[in-house]
Amino acid sequence: MGFVIRWLCAFVLLAATFNPTPFNYVDWVRYYGDEHLSIAVLTGLLLFIGYIVYLRATLRSIGGFGMLLVLAVIGATLWVLHDLGVLRLDNSSVNVWLGLLALSFVLGIGLSWSHIRRALSGQADVDDVDA
Repeated sequence: MGFVIRWLCAFVLLAATFNPTPFNYVDWVRYYGDEHLSIAVLTGLLLFIGYIVYLRATLRSIGGFGMLLVLAVIGATLWVLHDLGVLRLDNSSVNVWLGLLALSFVLGIGLSWSHIRRALSGQADVDDVDA
């Protein structure tokens, strides 16, 4: 359940920043940011803090190569689903949502990796040991 919550929070962070609907930070700033500059800056800073937390944890736990490896597995899975006729990639909105799902999955795994590794191996990370 912990992974699902971390993954959903990553998805909300990414989708709040940009998605194919008009309800996202990028579009809001583009159309209304001049009128509400203080709110745009505050919201942008809060989103930026969320990205720092997720990216720092992901880079520390699985690293850049691990991020690429997870993206490669997701890409290969999408490729298989497309080849089997389960998934069609001709709709740009669906492609954006798939990209958001893929990126949020990478961030969710990155934030959860210490918990996953501890559950699989029984070993705690050095950062996890209480003094």
